[in-house]
Amino acid sequence: MSIDKRRALLDGALIVFAADGYSRASVDNIARAAGVSSRTIYNQFGDKATLFEAVIVDSARRVADAQIITVQRLLGKIVDLEADLIEFGRVWATPSPDYAPHFALVRQVAADAAHIPEGALRAWQETGPFRVRREIATHLRRIADAGHLDIVDADVAASHLVQLVAGDATARSYHGAIPLPDQEIHRLADAGVRAFLHGYAKS
Repeated sequence: MSIDKRRALLDGALIVFAADGYSRASVDNIARAAGVSSRTIYNQFGDKATLFEAVIVDSARRVADAQIITVQRLLGKIVDLEADLIEFGRVWATPSPDYAPHFALVRQVAADAAHIPEGALRAWQETGPFRVRREIATHLRRIADAGHLDIVDADVAASHLVQLVAGDATARSYHGAIPLPDQEIHRLADAGVRAFLHGYAKS
Protein backbone atom coordinates (compact mmCIF):
# COMPACT_ATOMS: atom_id res chain seq x y z
CA MET A 1 0.00 0.00 0.00
CA SER A 2 1.35 3.43 -0.94
CA ILE A 3 1.96 6.05 1.76
CA ASP A 4 -0.80 8.25 0.34
CA LYS A 5 -3.32 5.41 0.31
CA ARG A 6 -2.44 4.40 3.86
CA ARG A 7 -2.80 8.02 4.97
CA ALA A 8 -6.24 8.22 3.32
CA LEU A 9 -7.26 4.96 4.95
CA LEU A 10 -6.18 6.02 8.44
CA ASP A 11 -7.82 9.44 8.05
CA GLY A 12 -11.05 7.95 6.74
CA ALA A 13 -11.14 5.36 9.50
CA LEU A 14 -10.53 8.06 12.12
CA ILE A 15 -13.59 9.99 10.93
CA VAL A 16 -15.80 6.89 11.05
CA PHE A 17 -14.54 5.65 14.41
CA ALA A 18 -14.90 9.17 15.84
CA ALA A 19 -18.51 9.38 14.62
CA ASP A 20 -19.69 5.83 15.28
CA GLY A 21 -17.40 4.46 17.98
CA TYR A 22 -15.50 1.20 17.86
CA SER A 23 -18.43 -1.20 18.22
CA ARG A 24 -20.76 0.44 15.69
CA ALA A 25 -18.19 1.34 13.04
CA SER A 26 -18.28 -1.04 10.09
CA VAL A 27 -15.43 -1.94 7.80
CA ASP A 28 -17.67 -1.21 4.81
CA ASN A 29 -18.32 2.35 6.01
CA ILE A 30 -14.62 2.87 6.72
CA ALA A 31 -13.76 1.62 3.24
CA ARG A 32 -16.22 4.08 1.68
CA ALA A 33 -14.88 6.98 3.75
CA ALA A 34 -11.30 6.13 2.79
CA GLY A 35 -12.05 5.45 -0.87
CA VAL A 36 -10.71 1.89 -0.75
CA SER A 37 -12.26 -1.56 -0.89
CA SER A 38 -13.12 -3.58 2.20
CA ARG A 39 -10.75 -6.24 0.90
CA THR A 40 -7.92 -3.70 0.98
CA ILE A 41 -8.58 -3.08 4.67
CA TYR A 42 -8.63 -6.78 5.50
CA ASN A 43 -5.49 -7.38 3.44
CA GLN A 44 -3.61 -4.58 5.18
CA PHE A 45 -4.89 -4.89 8.75
CA GLY A 46 -6.56 -8.26 9.07
CA ASP A 47 -9.50 -7.15 11.16
CA LYS A 48 -11.26 -4.12 12.62
CA ALA A 49 -9.44 -4.37 15.95
CA THR A 50 -6.02 -4.10 14.33
CA LEU A 51 -7.20 -1.22 12.17
CA PHE A 52 -8.59 0.60 15.19
CA GLU A 53 -5.31 0.30 17.06
CA ALA A 54 -3.41 1.62 14.03
CA VAL A 55 -5.82 4.56 13.78
CA ILE A 56 -5.80 5.61 17.42
CA VAL A 57 -2.03 5.21 17.74
CA ASP A 58 -1.43 7.22 14.57
CA SER A 59 -3.81 9.96 15.67
CA ALA A 60 -2.45 10.03 19.23
CA ARG A 61 1.12 10.30 17.93
CA ARG A 62 0.28 13.31 15.76
CA VAL A 63 -1.60 15.07 18.57
CA ALA A 64 1.15 14.27 21.10
CA ASP A 65 3.82 15.61 18.74
CA ALA A 66 1.94 18.93 18.56
CA GLN A 67 1.31 19.01 22.31
CA ILE A 68 4.96 18.36 23.09
CA ILE A 69 5.93 21.33 20.91
CA THR A 70 3.48 23.43 22.94
CA VAL A 71 4.95 22.16 26.22
CA GLN A 72 8.48 22.94 25.09
CA ARG A 73 7.49 26.40 23.91
CA LEU A 74 5.56 27.41 27.03
CA LEU A 75 7.44 25.57 29.77
CA GLY A 76 10.89 25.59 28.23
CA LYS A 77 11.83 28.95 29.71
CA ILE A 78 10.17 30.24 32.85
CA VAL A 79 10.52 33.96 33.61
CA ASP A 80 7.47 34.62 35.82
CA LEU A 81 6.27 31.27 37.20
CA GLU A 82 2.60 32.13 37.76
CA ALA A 83 2.21 34.14 34.56
CA ASP A 84 3.99 31.52 32.46
CA LEU A 85 1.94 28.66 33.93
CA ILE A 86 -1.25 30.63 33.35
CA GLU A 87 -0.31 31.06 29.70
CA PHE A 88 0.38 27.32 29.48
CA GLY A 89 -2.88 26.47 31.25
CA ARG A 90 -5.02 28.60 28.98
CA VAL A 91 -3.49 27.10 25.85
CA TRP A 92 -3.67 23.58 27.27
CA ALA A 93 -7.34 23.85 28.24
CA THR A 94 -8.43 25.33 24.90
CA PRO A 95 -9.38 22.63 22.37
CA SER A 96 -7.56 22.77 19.03
CA PRO A 97 -9.91 22.55 16.03
CA ASP A 98 -7.09 20.90 14.09
CA TYR A 99 -7.46 17.77 16.21
CA ALA A 100 -11.23 17.72 16.72
CA PRO A 101 -11.61 14.24 15.14
CA HIS A 102 -9.02 12.80 17.54
CA PHE A 103 -10.79 14.12 20.60
CA ALA A 104 -14.13 12.99 19.22
CA LEU A 105 -12.55 9.55 19.02
CA VAL A 106 -11.36 9.87 22.63
CA ARG A 107 -14.96 10.60 23.66
CA GLN A 108 -16.06 7.44 21.87
CA VAL A 109 -13.32 5.45 23.60
CA ALA A 110 -14.54 6.65 26.99
CA ALA A 111 -18.03 5.41 26.17
CA ASP A 112 -16.96 2.14 24.55
CA ALA A 113 -13.82 1.16 26.46
CA ALA A 114 -15.22 -2.16 27.67
CA HIS A 115 -15.51 -3.34 24.05
CA ILE A 116 -12.15 -2.09 22.79
CA PRO A 117 -9.15 -4.45 22.86
CA GLU A 118 -7.01 -3.72 25.90
CA GLY A 119 -3.86 -3.64 23.79
CA ALA A 120 -5.24 -0.81 21.70
CA LEU A 121 -6.04 1.21 24.80
CA ARG A 122 -2.55 0.68 26.22
CA ALA A 123 -0.90 1.58 22.91
CA TRP A 124 -2.95 4.77 22.66
CA GLN A 125 -2.10 5.85 26.20
CA GLU A 126 1.60 5.14 25.80
CA THR A 127 1.89 6.85 22.41
CA GLY A 128 -0.19 9.87 23.37
CA PRO A 129 -1.12 10.99 26.90
CA PHE A 130 1.67 9.21 28.80
CA ARG A 131 4.36 10.49 26.43
CA VAL A 132 3.09 14.04 26.77
CA ARG A 133 2.87 13.77 30.54
CA ARG A 134 6.49 12.63 30.70
CA GLU A 135 7.48 15.72 28.72
CA ILE A 136 5.60 17.97 31.13
CA ALA A 137 7.19 16.14 34.06
CA THR A 138 10.67 16.77 32.63
CA HIS A 139 10.01 20.50 32.52
CA LEU A 140 8.47 20.60 36.00
CA ARG A 141 11.50 18.77 37.40
CA ARG A 142 13.78 21.34 35.75
CA ILE A 143 11.68 24.20 37.16
CA ALA A 144 11.86 22.56 40.60
CA ASP A 145 15.62 22.13 40.31
CA ALA A 146 15.83 25.87 39.61
CA GLY A 147 14.19 26.47 42.99
CA HIS A 148 10.67 27.48 41.89
CA LEU A 149 8.67 24.37 42.78
CA ASP A 150 8.75 21.81 45.58
CA ILE A 151 8.23 18.47 43.82
CA VAL A 152 8.82 14.95 45.06
CA ASP A 153 7.36 13.05 42.08
CA ALA A 154 7.43 15.03 38.83
CA ASP A 155 5.15 12.56 37.04
CA VAL A 156 2.46 12.98 39.68
CA ALA A 157 2.93 16.76 39.60
CA ALA A 158 2.51 16.74 35.81
CA SER A 159 -0.72 14.78 36.18
CA HIS A 160 -1.95 17.26 38.79
CA LEU A 161 -1.10 20.25 36.59
CA VAL A 162 -2.94 18.85 33.57
CA GLN A 163 -5.99 17.87 35.61
CA LEU A 164 -6.16 21.17 37.45
CA VAL A 165 -5.85 23.41 34.39
CA ALA A 166 -8.02 21.38 32.00
CA GLY A 167 -10.06 18.87 33.98
CA ASP A 168 -12.92 21.16 34.94
CA ALA A 169 -13.22 22.64 31.43
CA THR A 170 -13.11 19.14 29.95
CA ALA A 171 -15.86 17.91 32.24
CA ARG A 172 -18.08 20.95 31.73
CA SER A 173 -17.72 20.74 27.96
CA TYR A 174 -18.41 17.00 27.99
CA HIS A 175 -14.90 16.32 26.72
CA GLY A 176 -15.13 19.05 24.11
CA ALA A 177 -18.51 18.07 22.67
CA ILE A 178 -20.10 21.36 23.79
CA PRO A 179 -17.48 24.13 23.55
CA LEU A 180 -17.10 26.61 26.38
CA PRO A 181 -16.46 30.33 25.81
CA ASP A 182 -12.78 31.26 25.90
CA GLN A 183 -13.38 33.51 28.90
CA GLU A 184 -14.75 30.58 30.91
CA ILE A 185 -11.90 28.29 29.84
CA HIS A 186 -9.40 30.91 30.94
CA ARG A 187 -11.14 31.40 34.29
CA LEU A 188 -11.09 27.69 35.02
CA ALA A 189 -7.51 27.24 33.82
CA ASP A 190 -6.27 30.19 35.86
CA ALA A 191 -7.92 28.80 38.98
CA GLY A 192 -6.27 25.45 38.27
CA VAL A 193 -2.83 27.02 38.00
CA ARG A 194 -3.29 28.82 41.31
CA ALA A 195 -4.39 25.59 42.97
CA PHE A 196 -1.32 23.86 41.53
CA LEU A 197 0.96 26.60 42.85
CA HIS A 198 -0.72 26.46 46.26
CA GLY A 199 0.38 22.84 46.47
CA TYR A 200 3.74 22.98 44.68
CA ALA A 201 5.20 26.50 44.79
CA LYS A 202 8.43 26.78 46.74
CA SER A 203 7.73 28.47 50.04
